[in-house]
Amino acid sequence: MTGSAFIPPHPPRTAEAAPIWRGFFGERARNSVYGWSEKAFEIDHIRRQVFRFTVHIPLDPDAVQRVLQSNAANYAKPDIVKKLIAPMIGRGLLSSDGELWRKQRRIVAASFTPGAVETVAPIFGAAADVQAAHWVDGDTGDMAAEATATTMTIIADTLFSGDARLKTPEAMRNIAASLKAGGEVRVTAILGLPPLPWNKTMREGQRAQKALRRTLADVVRDRFPDGGDDFLGALIRDLIDQFGREEALPLAVDNAATFYLAGHETTANAVTWTLYTLSAQPDLQEQVAEEVRAALAEDDAATLADRVPLLRRVLDETLRLYPPVPRFDRQAIGEDELSGTRVEPGDIISIWPWVLHRHKALWDDPDMFDADRFLPEAKAEQHRFQYIPFGAGSRICVGMRFSIVEALTILAHWLAAWRFAPAPGHTVRPVGTVTLKPENGLPLVRHRRD
Repeated sequence: MTGSAFIPPHPPRTAEAAPIWRGFFGERARNSVYGWSEKAFEIDHIRRQVFRFTVHIPLDPDAVQRVLQSNAANYAKPDIVKKLIAPMIGRGLLSSDGELWRKQRRIVAASFTPGAVETVAPIFGAAADVQAAHWVDGDTGDMAAEATATTMTIIADTLFSGDARLKTPEAMRNIAASLKAGGEVRVTAILGLPPLPWNKTMREGQRAQKALRRTLADVVRDRFPDGGDDFLGALIRDLIDQFGREEALPLAVDNAATFYLAGHETTANAVTWTLYTLSAQPDLQEQVAEEVRAALAEDDAATLADRVPLLRRVLDETLRLYPPVPRFDRQAIGEDELSGTRVEPGDIISIWPWVLHRHKALWDDPDMFDADRFLPEAKAEQHRFQYIPFGAGSRICVGMRFSIVEALTILAHWLAAWRFAPAPGHTVRPVGTVTLKPENGLPLVRHRRD
């Protein structure tokens, strides 16, 4: 086992599943990873009636594979999800299905090949160094905010030619407000109501979404139709070729919003949680620091991520315990069967990495941190669909390689130069909305290694 026994925090669990109505009030309504029962981490399928929806939660990797791969044609993005995210990302890659999804996937995939990621990898380290330049030895900083600012800069620089409008503090606040509201809007959607601004979080979130869409629309229009020599430029030109100018313009805005929002938030969360797990395990942190300093000494940014195997295992184990997106959903088009349970057309299939990654039938001591789970020989024993931090199947995250290399590079630069320790008096608490973040950020004490 790498490191000493360490059990990172998770919300308390009940003996039995709570009534459905409890999910619409209090902490369960605000935090999707709160209030799970112990039983959920032991059984292979959950079926519940949530008002007008029948919801299935498959917890057997074979069933998850059926939904995401072997019978994926029967499981589309749910109508309710499309309605929830349409105000922000419209008909972009994340929310589309069928031929529209396939055409957009082919267009954007070229920007995320291993070769394309290697080309922009030096930008990752440079952004990490710039962000750390203002840190003071012995100070305490919110590493969630630091990681978010860094990944936002990277997305703006690599995909949008460094457009200054996408790197402002206001843009970062708008993203946070949009995601926070996204976690609450599901309540009204499940009840069949429009996403009304019924509280402060919803009102602020809707204002933030509109502001982000206006900014991104301006960025796209300024580049339309010629584009430029970056991701956005290629996206615009390819969309025009595929769909024509009239349809290409809104699709370009939709995809710009998709990759700007999702492209940095999930990576920032991965970096944040990894810094937390290492800060709580100082001996392991020192091992990682030694490895990354040796790797950085070779001065080859393009291959750095492939030369830090211990850090990669730490990242993978952190993503197991704190998957950046704790849930995602599909909707059945036709009849099917999952783990012996009948699925009807229209049923919602809710995939929960948060539960799968901690399931007692799939992992030994599942709540304990152990990076050796991801040694090659241990990984070979795992079911491909028991560990899905980036999704799986044909709709696996197109930016997965980009995100992994980005996270490893940021972490390598920061851990080589700085030592991180928990902030006295601060309790780390995971909160799930659209993504999984530590509540009130992650304050850590930073000490310069030199």
